[in-house]
Amino acid sequence: MAKLYIFGIGGTGSRVIKALTMLLATGVDINGFEVVPVIIDPDEANGDVSRTTDILKNYQHIHNNLSFTGADDNKFFKTKISSICQNFKLVLSEVKGERFKDYIEYNSLDENNKALISLLFSEDNLEADMEVGFKGNPNIGSVVLNQFKQSQDFKAFASSFAQNDRIFIISSIFGGTGASGFPLLLKNIRNADASLPSAALLRDAPVGAITLLPYFGVSPSEESKIDKSSFISKTKAALSYYEENVSGNSSLNALYYAGDDITKDHPNHEGAAFQKNDAHFLELAAALAIIDFSAIPATALVTTGGKAENPVYKEFGIKDNAPSIIFENLGFTSQFILKKPLTQYLFFALYCTSKMQDCPERAWAKKINLQAFLTQPFVHSYLRTFNQYFLEWLTEMGNNQRGFSPFNLNANDNNLFEIVKGIKPDSGIFELNKNYNKYDHMLDKVEKSLKNNDSQQQRFMNLFYNTTETLVSEKYKF
Repeated sequence: MAKLYIFGIGGTGSRVIKALTMLLATGVDINGFEVVPVIIDPDEANGDVSRTTDILKNYQHIHNNLSFTGADDNKFFKTKISSICQNFKLVLSEVKGERFKDYIEYNSLDENNKALISLLFSEDNLEADMEVGFKGNPNIGSVVLNQFKQSQDFKAFASSFAQNDRIFIISSIFGGTGASGFPLLLKNIRNADASLPSAALLRDAPVGAITLLPYFGVSPSEESKIDKSSFISKTKAALSYYEENVSGNSSLNALYYAGDDITKDHPNHEGAAFQKNDAHFLELAAALAIIDFSAIPATALVTTGGKAENPVYKEFGIKDNAPSIIFENLGFTSQFILKKPLTQYLFFALYCTSKMQDCPERAWAKKINLQAFLTQPFVHSYLRTFNQYFLEWLTEMGNNQRGFSPFNLNANDNNLFEIVKGIKPDSGIFELNKNYNKYDHMLDKVEKSLKNNDSQQQRFMNLFYNTTETLVSEKYKF
């Protein structure tokens, strides 16, 4: 199975990987690739990173307990997610507890070199504590992140890279870690040490990337050095550099852009556990860019001597400029990818969180011995935790600006099938069962077709995948 290595740089990179993981959990197809996330962030305690790594670990536990061989089987969590480094994070050495001046051994320099360094870096730069990242300073990040080509994790990646594998890089352009890390990582991939067995493959590998322009702000804070008024000027400077050193030398096969002029200010935390921004629609759009890249034919991603032969550049757009987006505001392709899987998985997550404990006497529940099954880690720990993250992700996107709110997340037993905004459900003719009663009736019906020799986990997931697929098809015709 070919692998798609996804490098998520900084907090934005982690949040986009989270969005992609949610899509994969719902069954969105990624062209058969095995996904290998690699998070690059010097801030080890970053709240966004911690949340994403926990989501990835729960996904892995669920996927590893299932099989995906039958055409009629469950497709939730179908894509394999693997890791080449501990907790999906590439380790950066000599960063924790270090000031930038100590990292570059400033005090050991002679006077001439100290004078040169003082021209390139301000006193604040030199005194900066790098434990929580680069605080919007790409000039610091470009020096520190250049070390990752010597890291054991980067060498592990380079050694595992094989023919037909691909690479995708996620970064923001208006901060410090992402803006500096993206071109450095790209350079190190294209110029990998010749002693590595895969150096030639990396030089000509299909590489895609997305860079996110400003899509959120931060509140003013006397305690933080991050100032949103500098976001646009930093973006312009980085774009100018990318034009010459990324696009100009054709080292990328596909470059995607996304940004927004409707923004919301987040609390201004420089890093650590407090930096845990609400999920945003632009991160979902970035995840769609990865899906798009995975579907590009290999013949259109040819690289020779480290130069892409026909690089492509894409921007993400929406059909209607709505402050809170529903499915109908998206373009046809985005609707096609998102509508059915997200709706189907939402029905599954809602049943698991709000109804599962109330149905041990249902026929389907008795057949799969649900009461005992609910105490097992597969449901009690991994699936329950993942579903909480999934509902939290949808809620946060809905509350953000620009919002993404295609669902009525408050739907209950009185209006369950009115959950998709802008789409009237088919009520059926002389329909006797409604809302969760219909859901349970369908579970009873589908359970009769399950294979008895499957594991309990497999039967459970097959049951809910096929039931929700039928419900979505009947109610919404997609």
